Amino acid sequence: MGIKLVVLTGAGISAESGLRTFRGNDGMWEHENIEDVCTPRALRRDPKRVMDFYNFLRKGLPNHQPNAAHIALAELEKRLGDDFLLVTQNVDNLHERAGSKRVLHMHGDLMKLRCMDNSDHEFMFDGEETLETKCPFCGAKTRPDIVFFEEVPFYMDEIQAALRECKEFVYIGTSSVVYPAAGFKSFAKSFGAHVTCLNLEVPDNDPYTDVSIQGKATEIVPKWCESFK
Repeated sequence: MGIKLVVLTGAGISAESGLRTFRGNDGMWEHENIEDVCTPRALRRDPKRVMDFYNFLRKGLPNHQPNAAHIALAELEKRLGDDFLLVTQNVDNLHERAGSKRVLHMHGDLMKLRCMDNSDHEFMFDGEETLETKCPFCGAKTRPDIVFFEEVPFYMDEIQAALRECKEFVYIGTSSVVYPAAGFKSFAKSFGAHVTCLNLEVPDNDPYTDVSIQGKATEIVPKWCESFK
């Protein structure tokens, strides 16, 4: 049996746990220049500044707790098992802390570092990355496990394969306008999936969205998860 449900989550689901989004009002990019902390060029030019930015974000994660939406999705995964896949645009670990196991972080994971010499070398990390931090596999320099602007998101082959076979695709807490994630709903729809939007702002006359439910993730996601069959 193929995957029955693919869920895409964005910054809106973590915003209700107090995490600032990157793009919204009072978002991260209002306080940091993208070019200074989130491009390959920035990493080459000033790796310490880049590392310090993501060290700051990593250090702050324990101050934020999974909310009702994270927990509801984790409970739904327990019910569906291998029929469920969660794809997140978020780099925080709130889904995992809520109990989710089948999670793909397409934009990277704050709780991991990556080897500069071998992209297959990635490892869990909860400390402070410095210029002296070394890859435990080969001893090379490391970098945050974050997809920078101009880089290709992770797991695209796995995500596309899941979207081809899923019966239901739901996107939560994301406007679904930034590519490539914005193309997931049309891609899934083209292979016969039923598409649902759960968000504070819902699209008008979107030909790729069958059902739109407007509201806070903590209120509408648990209800939707309970009703999903």
